[in-house]
Amino acid sequence: MPWALDVAREFGLAATPFFTQSCAVNFVYYLSYINEGILKLPVVDLPFLELQDLPSFLSVSGSYPAYFDMVLQQFTNFEKADFILVNTFQELEPHEKELLSNVCHVLTIGPTIPSMYLDQRIKSDTAYDLNIFDSKDAAFCTSWLDTRPQGSVVYVAFGSLAELNNAQMEELASAVSNFNFLWVVRDSEEAKLPSGFLETLDKDKGLVLKWSPQLEVLSNKAIGCFLTHCGWNSTMEALTFGVPMVAMPQWTDQPMNAKYIQDVWKAGVCVKIDNESGIAKRGEIEFSIKEVMEGEKSEEMKENAKKWRDLAVKSLSEGGSTDVNIDTFVSKVQRK
Repeated sequence: MPWALDVAREFGLAATPFFTQSCAVNFVYYLSYINEGILKLPVVDLPFLELQDLPSFLSVSGSYPAYFDMVLQQFTNFEKADFILVNTFQELEPHEKELLSNVCHVLTIGPTIPSMYLDQRIKSDTAYDLNIFDSKDAAFCTSWLDTRPQGSVVYVAFGSLAELNNAQMEELASAVSNFNFLWVVRDSEEAKLPSGFLETLDKDKGLVLKWSPQLEVLSNKAIGCFLTHCGWNSTMEALTFGVPMVAMPQWTDQPMNAKYIQDVWKAGVCVKIDNESGIAKRGEIEFSIKEVMEGEKSEEMKENAKKWRDLAVKSLSEGGSTDVNIDTFVSKVQRK
């Protein structure tokens, strides 16, 4: 919302926007902005990106025009900012951070996850203290996971906004039923589940909740992989907890995040979409989960996920890249 930066400057205040998507995605949006909403392939300095890997605003022309315009508008006056804060860490996107730094003063200050899950330097920092949905299921969810073997559970969650159609919900239900699973299905999505699915569910094998305490879930030893829509917060959380992913992106930045998960960070696989129906079929979903949980490259994906966790902790620890950047930001504000 660029007007906030203009107001801050009018009153002589320090002004630092917070970009909540990755350096890679923001750089692609910047290229689109300077080309009036158009992005030509191959992408400058990111030639491995194909059309289907781009944010949906660009791969599907004319989709969500008002939202796309809002995304691009963040660049209209960003040169006035003291810094641009980005929720990532330098070791995760060194090349992309450099690309974005060429056009604005970037400080990577992520992962923005409570300290007690990472560097543990702030003992009181244990939760986000903000949940969109209220829930009484948190304690039950954690106790259920605590009884599962290590690395045995598929965690399935598509965030607070994604909406799967009935056919996709049916394919997903069939696929995850072949594993131990914890599936978050919001109130608004529950009617899309196959008839009788909840009534016949074996509670020892699967659990369906309307909400879950995601940080507690992803940090639980029982989780073997995360079937995710690849929203940036969920992606960062999975990488931070060293959990490999099965990527089923829906829209906006998610296809690009999925591309990075599979081909750049090598911490998961992307589910292939059936060209005829436009959805992920149950066999492909099941195959992808098995690839991450027990396939030929599963150990490599798990090791890579652990590597990113270690680097995330290092970045936040004293003297790490994020720690130094936050000190730089605070020093600027104090001078103002």
